[in-house]
Amino acid sequence: MEQVWLLLLLTIKVLSVAAQFNGYNCDANLHSRFPAERDINVFCGVQTITMKINFCTVLFSGYSETDLALNGKHGDAHCRGFINNNTFPAVVIFIINLSTLESCGNTLVVSSARGINAYGNTSVVQIGNVSGYIDTPDPPTIISYLPGLLYKFSCSYPLEYLVNNTQLASSSAAISVRENNGTFISTLNLLLYNDSTYSQQLLVPSTGLPLKTKIYAAVRATNLDGRWNVLMDYCYTTPSGNPSDDLRYDLFFSCDKDPQTTIIENGKSQMGRFSFEVFRFVKHKNQKMSTVFLHCVTKLCRADDCPFLVPICSNRERRDAGGRTTWSPQSTSGNAVISAGPIITRSGRNEQFFYGLQESQKPGEM
Repeated sequence: MEQVWLLLLLTIKVLSVAAQFNGYNCDANLHSRFPAERDINVFCGVQTITMKINFCTVLFSGYSETDLALNGKHGDAHCRGFINNNTFPAVVIFIINLSTLESCGNTLVVSSARGINAYGNTSVVQIGNVSGYIDTPDPPTIISYLPGLLYKFSCSYPLEYLVNNTQLASSSAAISVRENNGTFISTLNLLLYNDSTYSQQLLVPSTGLPLKTKIYAAVRATNLDGRWNVLMDYCYTTPSGNPSDDLRYDLFFSCDKDPQTTIIENGKSQMGRFSFEVFRFVKHKNQKMSTVFLHCVTKLCRADDCPFLVPICSNRERRDAGGRTTWSPQSTSGNAVISAGPIITRSGRNEQFFYGLQESQKPGEM
């Protein structure tokens, strides 16, 4: 008789737990518990932040998906999640669009501090941190036998990007930033032009560009909401496509600038613009052509903060680039890398003149 009662009690318990999950993709042995820290996964993406919460432990705690909301906004349907029962376990998914992240009470804090940027230079380093929480509502009673659920999340976004391995070779090049620790933009474009109106994209003749040809360059962000501007921090050139080349020539960093380089726009919009004159690397002296590669470290800044981050420069002499030709950059893991086809400059050696002179010589003349 005792065995019958024990079997009956076990059956009732199993049916009770099964009914508690209401057919959702849950395991009674794994999910008959209150939520733990491991029950939320946060994905810091390019354009959105996605949270996935174990719905089975929410059900076990006595709540439904409509009881969960972002930052206490339980009266706003746009601040609630939705169920995905095609996974194991079933999850409640919340998606935050970075362009409208404050709409449900999420917080964006941008911190600035003097630090070392991606290439070992002292600069103003900025980090954007998005944070918030998902919780259940307080009951309208004095006491409750249900636990209050609270899930906190945050995503840190470095506001510095490396546009590197970019040959001055094509009229434009684009990069897509990977969705790892997150960036506030999905695409950066490095565009090269022939003219100051930025309307004629650069065309490179097969014979190369003459020395001192002026090139107009633009770093432009797309898929970026209006709160951010582009701030070019540091641009330099190398004779090879390797941004870590031991030989480099700086175009500008902070107030140190090559005399033939002009910064036209920086930190005022979602495009940074500058011009420079093409040159040859002396190491290519025995070649008819010299190849130049352009590299830029680019930041984002909030439009209100940008005027305080752009350096105020007086008539200072530029740093001696020749004294800093060996370096070892820090890790640039997660930075976007782009490549484009080669652009070459003429070496400047007038070899055709000597060939002509030899051909015009008469026999016996020296």
